[in-house]
Amino acid sequence: MTADLTPSPGHIARLPARRDFLRVQAAGRKQVTPGFILQMAPLPEGLGTQRNPRVGFTASKKVGNAVARNRARRRLRALAREVLAPLAAPGFDFVLIGRLGTLERDYAAMARDLKGALRRLQQEKAA
Repeated sequence: MTADLTPSPGHIARLPARRDFLRVQAAGRKQVTPGFILQMAPLPEGLGTQRNPRVGFTASKKVGNAVARNRARRRLRALAREVLAPLAAPGFDFVLIGRLGTLERDYAAMARDLKGALRRLQQEKAA
């Protein structure tokens, strides 16, 4: 008996390497909110456009010490599972960058911010 390793439709894979983070940043499409920055770029050639979205998470030392940065990344991962998984278009990579407000902002407000930022980025893509 073999296990099916195909990700489910709502699954979000992680960005595996620094070069992927740099490629998404170089694409130049981003939305800034009080709690985070959302960056978006199409998947690189050869990975296909129907693939589930991939997400990377980062928080610099501006956010705080290691405990604060890890907490910020955990909040961003939870947001990605809740908001990006069902709403993000396939064939794109995303990077969520923690800011000082990531730790202080209400979670429900951050979820609204992420939905709005995602909608604006995907409208830019369509235009």
